[in-house]
Amino acid sequence: MPRLQLTTDFAELSQRAGIPLTHQRQVIYDTLIAMPGHPSPEEVYAKVRKRIPSISLATVYKNLNRFLKAGLLQEMSIHHGSLRVEVNGQPHHHLVCASCRTIEDIDSEQIGPLHVRGRLPKGFSVQRFSVDVIGICARCRGSKKKVSH
Repeated sequence: MPRLQLTTDFAELSQRAGIPLTHQRQVIYDTLIAMPGHPSPEEVYAKVRKRIPSISLATVYKNLNRFLKAGLLQEMSIHHGSLRVEVNGQPHHHLVCASCRTIEDIDSEQIGPLHVRGRLPKGFSVQRFSVDVIGICARCRGSKKKVSH
């Protein structure tokens, strides 16, 4: 599904995506826009609950999945243990700390052009490339240096 252009006007965005506008969806979307990084549904739920105490985790999951299907969000690499979502629609990849599991975006130009060589299984269609650069972030490297003294 094509990615819709990021806008903070959720009413316009939901109309273009064919998603009925509700208060809960507006709050979930506003929360996502305000959150840094690549939040899990549980992290989104914790923030949304401060504004809508009666909302359920299932409602947050359902709406995040609806946003994903409509192209409002992207799913982070599926092998990080749990669903992680992001609103950054620009081509990019990720820096993943092997120690604390933080994830940061890195521009796709910093990786270089990617393409598939050879034949893909019949019927497989590439939608996007996602590269995870695994390493140790500066904060974790700094704390390991302090511990080793």
